[in-house]
Amino acid sequence: MTRNDRLLTLPEVLDELGGVSRRTFYRWREIGHAPKCIKLPNGELRIWRSELMAWLETLREAA
Repeated sequence: MTRNDRLLTLPEVLDELGGVSRRTFYRWREIGHAPKCIKLPNGELRIWRSELMAWLETLREAA
């Protein structure tokens, strides 16, 4: 986590991923292919921007 890091909401993450559907994202979570998420007490998910960028980098390297 960097100093400029921030927690992203799920809609922000889906937008960053080019409009991936919420269902697709949850499916990725089910099969273990999503970035690390933080589940808040109200059930909402948050993802550190640094975690999202690291996850995207691993996908790019694997391609």
